[in-house]
Amino acid sequence: MARYRLLERRAVGLCARHRMRLLRLSLGAVLFWFGVLKFVPGLSPADALAIRTIDALSFGLVTGGTGRLVLAVLETFIGVALLTGRLPRAALAALLAQMAGTLTPLVLFPAQMWQHALVPSLEGQYILKNMVLIAAALTLVGTLSPAPEPLPQPLAAPREPDGVDAHRPEMACSASG
Repeated sequence: MARYRLLERRAVGLCARHRMRLLRLSLGAVLFWFGVLKFVPGLSPADALAIRTIDALSFGLVTGGTGRLVLAVLETFIGVALLTGRLPRAALAALLAQMAGTLTPLVLFPAQMWQHALVPSLEGQYILKNMVLIAAALTLVGTLSPAPEPLPQPLAAPREPDGVDAHRPEMACSASG
């Protein structure tokens, strides 16, 4: 029993030390993988749904392969940024925006997303699992250090009335009287 507790304590300590790195890397790997799949038309199981969603959200301005390519670049960027630890704010902001977009088919295409009330179709389940990715992204956002405060701007020297020279006190006295 003592060995078990020692092993458990070590495992918990190891997980505690590396949990955020593992979360960032796993989220990055998933986004990178999903993004790369979208570069090849028809390879991603969500390809048709993604194209329809982007078409609807852009009011028809971004359609077909262009929408798929934009999404592929975005997801791949997010994945690479999370895997490398570079640009974490940009990556997480892009991820949260992208995830908000992935939830919209639940409302935009309800017949395709729901079999019955509160019973999602396979596509609906695919989208609902994104809530876990959103929670992971929000957890990582919570680890970011606050953005630095802007440096205070120096105050401008107060203006003296015309004819008064603040640098020469004798002039200030003589000007007033």
